[in-house]
Amino acid sequence: MKTYHFLKSTWKSLGVVMLIVLMAAPGWGQRVKKVGTAAAPFLRIAVGSEGTAMGSAYVSMAKDPSAIFWNPAGLAQIERLGFYVDHSPYLPGLNFNFMGFTYGGHAWGTVGIGVTALTTNRMEVTTPDQPMGTGETFTAASVAVSVSYARYLTERFSIGGTAKYVNERIYNSSASGFAFDIGTLFVTPFKGIRLGVSISNFGTQMRIRGEDLNVRVDIAPDINGNNQSVVGELKTNSFDMPLIMRVGLSWDVWQSDQSGLTVAVDGVNPNDNAQSVNVGAQLVLLNRMLKLQAGFNDLFLPDREKGLTLGMGLNIRQFKGMGLNIGYAYQSFRYLGGVSRFSIYLSL
Repeated sequence: MKTYHFLKSTWKSLGVVMLIVLMAAPGWGQRVKKVGTAAAPFLRIAVGSEGTAMGSAYVSMAKDPSAIFWNPAGLAQIERLGFYVDHSPYLPGLNFNFMGFTYGGHAWGTVGIGVTALTTNRMEVTTPDQPMGTGETFTAASVAVSVSYARYLTERFSIGGTAKYVNERIYNSSASGFAFDIGTLFVTPFKGIRLGVSISNFGTQMRIRGEDLNVRVDIAPDINGNNQSVVGELKTNSFDMPLIMRVGLSWDVWQSDQSGLTVAVDGVNPNDNAQSVNVGAQLVLLNRMLKLQAGFNDLFLPDREKGLTLGMGLNIRQFKGMGLNIGYAYQSFRYLGGVSRFSIYLSL
């Protein structure tokens, strides 16, 4: 009981801090942003149609395999086998995919495995001497493989963690690293209010290496007769991964057996941009079969690219409790048009 009351008082305090931070949000954009200074930026791309459609205000709501991305503590709510597939024909020339598998419903907790991939279409190789192309082609890809674990510490408080291997490749060169996520989820004593906190991508630096960085060097250009084809290697800089802290609140405004309305807000603090706020809402209708979502990304972020999000989901109950959830989300971009996302969640 002492542990529970300690956690309860601690998370009440964090809730007050969260509200203060949100009230101060309009001043955040004045700070140094360090835009574009992190490696593996694909690790910031939202996973799942529901979380995307809610404007990425999802750290306190994720309770399917997409929680591997949002907040691993949310995996503790999964009580069955789950398989999740998320696909988006992302920005021009890019495709984003996520696959997640979870196994839960046990006293010892829930485990999850996830694979995230951002891939390009095949492109032509160009050089200064052949700017129209050499006839060769190449691709680039960014991949992360994650293993997660979560469990309840009390009936209201869960904690989870993720270890991931990250690799980015372009042509014949690549960079690799390891990262860790940690998250907590607390169901507050206030009816329908949840508080989630996650820290993602705390890990090693990444530096690209490979044969594409090899160059021929004449180490003594002023001397005749020496070897003019010594192979040297261009040394690239190392960069941190995109460390992100998310603090989120969600409130079930009303809930019944037939319908419900939930609103959510997340504060986001990345190491490679200014702080921002995401907001979202979800309406559940038709005996909880239909979900409608809307949200907005990156409030108070100067020069933001993302904006309005919309989505819907269809929850189908099948034989012997097997469930199927099909979702769609639309993410608007200021200059790059809109992006669609499709997801399927099968629980057994």
